[in-house]
Amino acid sequence: MANLAKLNYVALDITGNNYLTWVLDTKIHLETGNLGDTIREESSSSSQERAKAMIFIRRHLNEALKSEYLTVEYSLTLWNALRSRYNHQTMVIFPRAHYKWTHLRIQDFKSVAEYNYALFRITSQLKLCGDTITEENLLEKTFSTFYAFNVLLQ
Repeated sequence: MANLAKLNYVALDITGNNYLTWVLDTKIHLETGNLGDTIREESSSSSQERAKAMIFIRRHLNEALKSEYLTVEYSLTLWNALRSRYNHQTMVIFPRAHYKWTHLRIQDFKSVAEYNYALFRITSQLKLCGDTITEENLLEKTFSTFYAFNVLLQ
């Protein structure tokens, strides 16, 4: 458990480009420290737990964001302020990932490993935005992009 506290991740950038991954990492780290309740509306957390969560969240913010939200005292207030500021990233990422998903073809890659990397990167972005990609979708995407003479492989 002590090793988990030593794990670090990238601080939230002022541009918010890494907001979605930052939110997931922060939620996971707060839950492992039994502080996940501090960022929920109906919280029964103590003031000491809220202070620990606030310290943790502030430690993983860009310096400019720290100074901008310097007067915010509660972790839930800071969490909601960051959500209202950066949650639009899903509206930016989703159309781009959906476009890439639509135009992804296996023949555009030199190897299957490169294709798999691109495929799973796109699907993880879609999942972050709330879209569900099943195993059947992955297989259908791969099979539908084969050359016509490779149809027998399906």
